[in-house]
Amino acid sequence: MIGISNEHGNIEYSDEVIANIVGLSTMECYGVVGMASKSAADGLWQLLKIENLSKGVKINYKNEELTIELFVVVQYGTKISVIANNIIQRIRYNIESYTGLKVSCITVNVQGIRV
Repeated sequence: MIGISNEHGNIEYSDEVIANIVGLSTMECYGVVGMASKSAADGLWQLLKIENLSKGVKINYKNEELTIELFVVVQYGTKISVIANNIIQRIRYNIESYTGLKVSCITVNVQGIRV
């Protein structure tokens, strides 16, 4: 559980809630085809459906610092650095404005390109 405290009380977020915000924020970005998830059985990356977007996200919360790692598939012909920068900005803005948590690091892993 990820939580913040103030003089009014405590708020706790599950990892899945944060991961869903990250997944939906990522899918709003131009050039993103979808989120990817690694299949442990055969080592292949698969495109996730909208209801499983959180499986393409890893959340770590230590010492009041939130780190996010996500796995995406991008569209062919788009500039990957621009897409990654847009994803990072959108996720940071959405997480910080929706939850009040501070994001210290976001890592975007491009797992594939789709034509």
